[in-house]
Amino acid sequence: MKKLVMLALVITIGLASFANASEEKKMGDADKGKALSASCAACHGADGNSSNPEWPKLAGQSESYLIKQLTDYRNDKRKNAVMSSMAKAIKSDEDVLHLAAFYANSEAKEGQAKNKDIVSEGESIYRGGIVEAGVAACSACHGPTGKGNPTAKFPKVSGQHATYALAQLQLFKSGERNNDTGKMMRNMAKKMSTAQMEAVSEYMAGLRD
Repeated sequence: MKKLVMLALVITIGLASFANASEEKKMGDADKGKALSASCAACHGADGNSSNPEWPKLAGQSESYLIKQLTDYRNDKRKNAVMSSMAKAIKSDEDVLHLAAFYANSEAKEGQAKNKDIVSEGESIYRGGIVEAGVAACSACHGPTGKGNPTAKFPKVSGQHATYALAQLQLFKSGERNNDTGKMMRNMAKKMSTAQMEAVSEYMAGLRD
C-alpha cells in the first residue's frame, strides 16, 4: 500500500513539474514590490514575517507559489474574506509579479514549535506519512527541510506558523480550500485526524532550511 501511494504521488508530482516547466518563467521586480507592499504589511509584516500566527509568513516563499495564490484570490479560485478583496485591489498582473518577487527575496525568520510534546509524531508523519491511512510523506512534495518545490508550485512550509498551517489543513479537509493541484492536499488532509494535523503543523513550524 505504501509503495502504491508513493508511486501515485511521484507520478502526479512529475506531471505537475513537467507542465510547469514548460511555462515561461515570470520574474518581478523586488524593489517595485516593496513599494507596493505597504497595504500588506499590517497583516504580513513589513518584510513578510507576520507576527500574528493566524496570518502566514510570506518571506522566503517561492515566487511561483505566491503568484499562483494571489492570482487564485483574484480569480476567486481561492477565497478569503480579507485576502480576496486585497488581491483584487492589486492594479495589475504585473504588480502581482513584483509583490511575489519582494516577498520571495525577503529573509524568513526561523520559526519554532511551541507544543514540543507532539513534535515527534509530527516528524514521523512529515517524513514517513501515515501508511495505514494512505497518507504520503509531506517531505515527498515539500522537501526534507520544508523548502518546497517552486517548479511544481508546492510551498515552503518550514518555519510557517503552526496555527496558520493547521487552519489550511482543516480547510483542505473540509474542501473549503480547493485550489490544490489534482486535489493532492485535499486527498491527504481528509485522511488525517485533527491531532495528526496539529502534530505535523508544529513540526513544520520548527523546521530549518
